[in-house]
Amino acid sequence: MVTQKLNISEESHMSECNCKGQGNPNCKKWPSETKTRMVKISKIREEFSGNKTFFMDERMDFEPGQFAMVWLPGVDEKPIALIPWGKKFAVNIEGKGNSTKKMIEQKEGDKLGIRGPYGKPFTVNGIKKAVIVAGGVGIDSIVMLAQRLFESKCKTKIILGGRNKERIVFEKELKKFGEVLVATDDGSYGEKGFNVQILERLLSKGKFDLVYACGPEMMTVKALEICIKHKQAFEGSLERYMKCGIGICGECVIDDKLVCRDGPVFSGTELRNFKELGKQAYLKSGKRVSLKEYYEWREE
Repeated sequence: MVTQKLNISEESHMSECNCKGQGNPNCKKWPSETKTRMVKISKIREEFSGNKTFFMDERMDFEPGQFAMVWLPGVDEKPIALIPWGKKFAVNIEGKGNSTKKMIEQKEGDKLGIRGPYGKPFTVNGIKKAVIVAGGVGIDSIVMLAQRLFESKCKTKIILGGRNKERIVFEKELKKFGEVLVATDDGSYGEKGFNVQILERLLSKGKFDLVYACGPEMMTVKALEICIKHKQAFEGSLERYMKCGIGICGECVIDDKLVCRDGPVFSGTELRNFKELGKQAYLKSGKRVSLKEYYEWREE
C-alpha cells in the first residue's frame, strides 16, 4: 500500500505529547488540519429513516468534493462529505454500521469531533456548462459543487438517482442552483431507471464543459463509459474505506493512489487507467475483495 509522511513523524510526535492530533487544541507540533475540534450540533433534520443531516455550529472553509473525518468519542471516526449551510456547514450521516448508527443517535446540543477538510476537490474555475450525476449517499457531496457552479454563472443540469423517492435528498437545495432531473429504481419519483440513462440522452444532444459524478462506484463507472463514448471531459469522486484521511495508513488505496490524498476526485483519464476501478476494493482488515463483497460489507 502507498503511504505519505507528514512533515513530522507520528512516532516522534507521539513520544512528545501523545495527542495523535485528536482533540488537543494546545498541541503546536501536529499540523492544524489534523486536529479534531469538538463542534456543537445546532439542528438535526431527518431525511429518511436512518439518515439525518446534522447542522454544525461552526464555520468551515472547504472546496466542492472535500470531506471531513467525523468523530464520536469512544466509538469511531468516519469520513463524511461536507455540505454548505450559510457560512457554517452540515454533515449527512446514514446509520449503517455500528459507528454511524450511534452517530445518528446524537441530539441537538451534543458535539461531534470534526477534523479536516481533506481531499482534492472538483474543478470549478472556467466551467460554464456542466452536468452533475449523483446517486445515493453521493448526493450530499455535490451540494457545494452545485452552489459554486451557480455562483460562477455556470449553467448546470443536476441528475439525481436513488432506490426510491425518499432517497432523493437535498433536492430542494439543489433546485436553487440548476435544473434537477430525477430517476429512481422503482419509478416512485421521476423517471424509472437509472440516472446514467438521462446522462446518455443529454450527451447525445451536445457537449458540456465537464461532467461530474459522485455516487456508487458502478454508477461512476457507467457515467465514465458514457463520457468516453461521447468524448466528454469527466471528473468522478470515489469512495473507499478510510481510517486516517491524511495519507498515512494506506487503507483507502486504489491501484497506486490514495483516495484521501490523491482524490477523492479524479479526472476521467485517471479513472479509466485504474485497474481496480469497478472491480476490487479493500476491507478494514486489508483484504482485497470484489467490489460487490466490499459494498455488502459496508452495508453491515
